[in-house]
Amino acid sequence: MPGLAAKPILDIVLAVADSSKEETYLQALEAAGYTLRVREPEWHQHRMFRGSPTMTNVHVFSSGCSEIKRTLKFRDWLRANPADRELYERTKRALAENDWNTVQDYADAKTIIIGEILARAPR
Repeated sequence: MPGLAAKPILDIVLAVADSSKEETYLQALEAAGYTLRVREPEWHQHRMFRGSPTMTNVHVFSSGCSEIKRTLKFRDWLRANPADRELYERTKRALAENDWNTVQDYADAKTIIIGEILARAPR
């Protein structure tokens, strides 16, 4: 996103008919150079694939999943709201100074500020 410091990784959301049915998309993503890295059946049947050499994360959800709408709402709000975009960047920079056991620990630490920002976004 222009104007927001970020890691050099592109995150893509992919909606499929049913993300729990990996057999419908796993082979195609692997053939395109992506590797399944995360399987979270307890969280929206989320799957995350990583591609290389370009650092790309593909987050797979079922069509209509509420997380897709939430992710796009957050992106759109940050694009339209410079103050919240700067707040999010400051938060990410501060959190990046910490040593995290896992990437998920870092992601979890951003949850509070993301929730606060989303609360200001139009419904």
